[in-house]
Amino acid sequence: MNFQLKAIKNLLECMEDNSMREIILKSPTGSGKTIMLTHFMDEYAKEHAKTVFVWLTPGKGDLETQSKAKMDKYIHNAQTKLLADVMTCGFEENDSCFINWEKLTKKGNNSLKDSERTNFLEWIEKALNNGLSFKIIIDESHQNFTDKADAIVQLFKTDKIIRCSATPIVDKKAKLIEITEEDVIAEGLIKKLLVINENFPQTIETENQTWYLLECALKKQREIRSLFLQKGVDVNPLIVVQLPNNSDLLCESVEQYFSEQGITIENETLAVWLSSRHENIDINDNGIIKNISENNGKQVAVIMKQAVATGWDCPRAHILVKLRENMDETFEIQTIDRIRRMPEAKHYDNDVLDCCYLYTFDGKFTAGVKEALCKGALDGKNIFLKNEYKSFILTKEQRTMVTDLRDPRKALASIASYFKATYGLSGNKKENKTRLETAGFVFSDSINTYTQSGSVATLSDLGDRDNLNTITVKETVNTHKLGRDRHHCIGVIGREIGMEYKYMQTIIGKLFGDKFEYSNKLLALSTRELYAFIINNVDILRRGVREAMAAQLAQGVISPDMVSTKEFALPRVCKFTYDSTSKVQSESVKNVYQGYLMSAEPRSASEKKFEKFCEKCSAVDWIYKNGDKGDEYLSVVYLDNGNRQKLFYPDYIVSVRGETWIIETKGGFDKAGNSENIDIFTAKKFEVLKTYLEKYGLKGGIVRFDKNSDELCICTDNYSDDIHSDSWRLLDEGFL
Repeated sequence: MNFQLKAIKNLLECMEDNSMREIILKSPTGSGKTIMLTHFMDEYAKEHAKTVFVWLTPGKGDLETQSKAKMDKYIHNAQTKLLADVMTCGFEENDSCFINWEKLTKKGNNSLKDSERTNFLEWIEKALNNGLSFKIIIDESHQNFTDKADAIVQLFKTDKIIRCSATPIVDKKAKLIEITEEDVIAEGLIKKLLVINENFPQTIETENQTWYLLECALKKQREIRSLFLQKGVDVNPLIVVQLPNNSDLLCESVEQYFSEQGITIENETLAVWLSSRHENIDINDNGIIKNISENNGKQVAVIMKQAVATGWDCPRAHILVKLRENMDETFEIQTIDRIRRMPEAKHYDNDVLDCCYLYTFDGKFTAGVKEALCKGALDGKNIFLKNEYKSFILTKEQRTMVTDLRDPRKALASIASYFKATYGLSGNKKENKTRLETAGFVFSDSINTYTQSGSVATLSDLGDRDNLNTITVKETVNTHKLGRDRHHCIGVIGREIGMEYKYMQTIIGKLFGDKFEYSNKLLALSTRELYAFIINNVDILRRGVREAMAAQLAQGVISPDMVSTKEFALPRVCKFTYDSTSKVQSESVKNVYQGYLMSAEPRSASEKKFEKFCEKCSAVDWIYKNGDKGDEYLSVVYLDNGNRQKLFYPDYIVSVRGETWIIETKGGFDKAGNSENIDIFTAKKFEVLKTYLEKYGLKGGIVRFDKNSDELCICTDNYSDDIHSDSWRLLDEGFL
């Protein structure tokens, strides 16, 4: 997953930053936190000698054993230990030790006797005396991490602590690495949206509020189950019914309702998980539930009273019914997290299956959900296509081969082409060296590091390097001694584009070394020279490799067997989400859907401006907002610079005076004309869109907002990142 690779990259970079001791990894439930951390630990240990990782977990759920098992699974020949292993043989270089901190700190916990605690401290001291360096990972750092636990951490005398949580307490002095829900959603690991009280009428009249909510939930459960079966997927979606405390009568009411629907304890379709009662819940000695977590489990619903304890992992949970009893319960984000995982860690290109659902009459709880999840928790309803647009047809393109693997050969060719074009390189390696030196590359048979000397009057003068002399420290290349440094630098470069170390090593060798044969070789450095070249130029190399992947190189040729074409019609039903708190709740007249509100969310600022423009523009007949992922939306196939098939989903289809336009919106330009667009692939997407438009006889382009003129502008012929160029016209003129 791209966001996982980025998080690993950020963690490794933070470990090199001596200005900070603590790193906070904020990672949503379902994002694969353990996968990220274990790969990070493995990579860091390869690049840094004398390292020992200590992974601390809270008490319940046997998390230390689970985490160790995952590292053993993901990392071949991982050197992992539990507390018992440490007590037997201590700490060794490259160890990854998984320890439950409450076994060391909790009063009354007999996991360690006093004498054993002493031995544990002795093992730490011995490791430190042997030159080992401890790096600490604190998992679920928001849970029960007391001063006693902190005292344990201090014993390791570490210079780096990584705290991990979906809901961390953020220290301003720490470096925050945040994985957004949008990143996780885009990869299909968690559900796209939390839909609250779907299709509730403005006024509800009912004799039994509890039964009303349960009826809505069960109807949705059966709809989801039916759609799964239609797709040939054996997933039985689970309803989680959360009761308030002191609610025995309410529990009886819930059981009575389900019983009348044929969902009972006896036929194993109803489960109960209360402190004093477990029905159809298989819990092992470590407090981990088993049978209900299976995707095809028989249980249709589970009744519980509070946020699920550590150890719960039930990706088929799709629906939450939050009940109240004349009181407002405190919102707990962990409760919502338990219905957000995707059962098979992928989206199904179906809005009903790719969303999760909350039914409740608790207004304060709903407000808490929205505040915590921001745009991930929106009001939702089904809206329907107006009859006059049901016959509209376009052609969409889909991939025939879906893979996330990058082609190292294509990446090599792209990097070579980029370096040649950027630095004017040719087949003359001597001339290439001169050109690269002129561009700032360092060529030396030694490793160069830099420091300053001189005197300053005040500490603030330290920031003024003009008052100091720069001193170059040269270290003779020793390939054996610098092996880890070279590995680290190649890893840093490869992580910029998500390329595995072994492939990145080969790419660099073919481009710059004399040991690999390659027709487009740029340099022919000896082994010692190549070591120095990589280490001395790691920053400029990583930047060049990254830019090579986004460069406007010749578009890869897509063979016919890579693409399948299908008829695209506007979806008859749209799962519409909006912000009910917005001041603007007017209905769009131009939109193809009945009931489409101008408070539609999620929307970028550019999308909102474009929709408002279309609503007021007399030339626009109608507008359709395309989805950003899914089989039901308009898509175009193209190849990236790593030869990977990708799908491009243009933002809008618009009818302008009877002609069909395809529009992609991007970030704008500030008042000075500087680009505020963060998508470095915009130029490439423009070419993809232009090719599609020419192929099918359509019109369209890229739309961006110009703050200087306070107008939307469109680019249709030749893309430029300069708003002052003739490529950009005012949008209302472009539509004429």
